[in-house]
Amino acid sequence: MPSWGMACPVCGQRKGRRSCPALGQIICTVCCATTRLVEIDCPDDCPHLIAAREHPAAEVKRQQERDVARLVPSISHLTERQHQLFFLFHTAVARHQPDGFARLVDEDVGQAASAVASTLETASRGVIYEHTPPSMPAQRVATELTALLSEIRTHGGMVNDGEAAIVLRAIEQGARDVQKASGGDETSYLSLMARLLRVRRAAQPAAQETPAKSQSALILP
Repeated sequence: MPSWGMACPVCGQRKGRRSCPALGQIICTVCCATTRLVEIDCPDDCPHLIAAREHPAAEVKRQQERDVARLVPSISHLTERQHQLFFLFHTAVARHQPDGFARLVDEDVGQAASAVASTLETASRGVIYEHTPPSMPAQRVATELTALLSEIRTHGGMVNDGEAAIVLRAIEQGARDVQKASGGDETSYLSLMARLLRVRRAAQPAAQETPAKSQSALILP
């Protein structure tokens, strides 16, 4: 039986202070706040999740505002449908698990988005040629982005090559700009998008969350 005051089973360092219905364990307040809806699949009736939705901490709100401000330059030109596709692509990136000891960084995401966008742009001109990113992690991310686009279309999502390429170019620009502004943090863009995905998921009804079948319906006209 989980006990109050024992070491948090998530971080193994801080003392457990909150009962987590998803894990059936007593976890610390820091892990509750930082892994909620990202690593922990919180049920909608979790009292801590409800409280966070209704009364987000001031620092959390300020962080959200900073994140949005940094992302706006790269996505302000996107339509509503393209915004939805933007976040769908990033859901695939967030699920990506690098092989072995490989570490996914912002540059990999930018390279993957650039390569897939180039492939789609080439196809729209009637030429079939697959552009390949230089790094192996980027190649794997590119494969997953392409697979997600195919899955969306399989389930009825109407996304043409040009539209998808516009969104992927926005991801490429965002990864480059945010990483450059971070002063050397190689995963600043990935961290920013993880926070925004968590906020987006918390704001959406359960019916609009994963899996991909329900996600694909988001970009239907």
